[in-house]
Amino acid sequence: MTTDTITDPVLDDARSLVEASRAGEKAKPSVHCFFDEPTFTASYVVHDPETKKAAIIDSVLDFDAPSGRTSHASADEIIAYVRDQGLEVEYLLETHAHADHLSAAPYLQAELGGQIAIGSEILTVQKTFGTLFNTGPDFATDGSQFDRLFKDGDTFGIGNLEGVVLHVPGHTPADLAYVIGDAAFIGDTLFMPDYGTARADFPGGDAHMLYRSIRRLLSLPTETRIFLCHDYKAPGRDIFAWETTVGDETESNIHVHKGVSEEEFVAMRTARDATLSMPTLILPAIQVNMRGGHFPEPEDNGTRYLKLPMNAV
Repeated sequence: MTTDTITDPVLDDARSLVEASRAGEKAKPSVHCFFDEPTFTASYVVHDPETKKAAIIDSVLDFDAPSGRTSHASADEIIAYVRDQGLEVEYLLETHAHADHLSAAPYLQAELGGQIAIGSEILTVQKTFGTLFNTGPDFATDGSQFDRLFKDGDTFGIGNLEGVVLHVPGHTPADLAYVIGDAAFIGDTLFMPDYGTARADFPGGDAHMLYRSIRRLLSLPTETRIFLCHDYKAPGRDIFAWETTVGDETESNIHVHKGVSEEEFVAMRTARDATLSMPTLILPAIQVNMRGGHFPEPEDNGTRYLKLPMNAV
């Protein structure tokens, strides 16, 4: 998995997209992480130091599953930081429709503004899970719950910084990576080098696609900072970690380091996924996140409900 000899068109395309975005770069992004230990999720505020324009990536809504109660302590920490730094939020970015936590994007949007954005393949997720949850004709499967749907190669601005969107399916059909300056926010494709890679057994997941998406990410410049969506502490490591580099992942990732073939990776990933239980919050999380972080509409008694399909997953 070297980056100086590969001529794969997919990888060359990723390089050219990012090189184009960096050609006019005036500043490198400032990145601040908020780690939610109950869901092992890393959320980020990334901003342009010159203009103070910002984006929030993969936010968390606190959710107590036994009681069905939500709260906003995690999101309020982000709000306090944004206001303290004098930032102006332009985007609320989701790397995919998460299965392990609920998005706080609508709450943050109400407090701070910004457009809620995700990949255009969210339509596939909405159709798949709309059927599972029997959402009925009133549930839109056109992505209209989001303000912007990104496609591969799209660009967006955060002040003087230009972001590039890379479609990196495999964990789910809709996974995106956002490359902003020298920083790449890659969602659930990779974990820290000592922990490996994301599962690929969710509906629409594919280990072959995941391998190719990872190769695409690892074709980026070796010094690119990689910011992960999760960390679970690898055996022998006592602290959480969520930042690495393309170079470190290429050399040291226990699942996809240099020299691991696609066939070897798929065999490992398939065997490993067969041993994993479903995420604790997958059923509530998907119902909310495929709606852009919104809950289903209240029923005639004024209460909102989430469904639990029996023996269907």
